[in-house]
Amino acid sequence: MIPLKDYNPTRRLPVVSVALIILNCAAFLFDRYTGHYEPLIVETARGLVRTRQFVGGLSADYSLVPAVLTSHPLLALPTIITSMFLHGNWLHIGSNMLYLWIFGNNVEDVLGRFRFVAFYLGCGAVAALAQVASAPGSDIPMVGASGAVAGVMGAYLLLFPHARILTLVPIIFFFTFIEVPAFIIIGWWVLIQFLNANWLGGGELRGGVAYFAHIGGFVAGIVGLWLFGAARRGGRPYRRW
Repeated sequence: MIPLKDYNPTRRLPVVSVALIILNCAAFLFDRYTGHYEPLIVETARGLVRTRQFVGGLSADYSLVPAVLTSHPLLALPTIITSMFLHGNWLHIGSNMLYLWIFGNNVEDVLGRFRFVAFYLGCGAVAALAQVASAPGSDIPMVGASGAVAGVMGAYLLLFPHARILTLVPIIFFFTFIEVPAFIIIGWWVLIQFLNANWLGGGELRGGVAYFAHIGGFVAGIVGLWLFGAARRGGRPYRRW
């Protein structure tokens, strides 16, 4: 299920959400422009496979490496924030920004612009630390806004569980559009994160996905909403409309 939009109007323009999307896209494009791909040979169960690896760019200096953070915390501390504005590929940033646009505007509307900035960055930081805690010795760089966006999704679930989400559903070779409640879309996403984290074990970036960061960010979003005192302020816009 791929969410496309929600039917949950906001009372004001989501300036912060738009600014975050622009900043993430700008950082991604600059990273692609300053970096380059190099050939790489990987040994798999079927033998040697020729692939490519991306080197250089912003990711070389501003991604979060758990082993570096645990061994040199003061030196690597800024990468907790910088890493959440970098992405690995077009699908990575495309999906994150789509989810941020769908769910972020309403959470920003409830929290207010300044509190939403703190909420977003806080969720991203907690998500990064959750991933580091799951694999403190990993030397695999971690990038992406997924943890922060997961926090936004957690807040949206608590605020607007019954908001209608227009969703694209592939059925074999065909696609159809349906409207489903937010708790089904977000609940299904959360279930996938927990199942994959449990099956894969450990905190390594298996398949290039930081599942423990997603879980940590999601939980941080729910807890953070209560800490901000906004957990009971949602639901009004879409019900009234």
